[in-house]
Amino acid sequence: MDIKVLGPGCPKCQQTEKLVKEVVAETGAPATVEKVTDMMAIAGYGVFGTPAVMIDGEVKCVGKVPKKDDIKKWLAAAK
Repeated sequence: MDIKVLGPGCPKCQQTEKLVKEVVAETGAPATVEKVTDMMAIAGYGVFGTPAVMIDGEVKCVGKVPKKDDIKKWLAAAK
């Protein structure tokens, strides 16, 4: 499973990355978490608001910090 946290590094982006990594660790999901900070790369994914979360190429959340429960649901659905 490939997870990308998209954002330039603002506090909300950092919080999103931290939450995603916590949930991956808690659930033991076989995932790699990558932080993408390049705005051109982020725009290339069709995302124009940050923070954003992508799992296996599918955008799950844009413009807000997701809840832990939502991240768990996304991981379970992607397995």
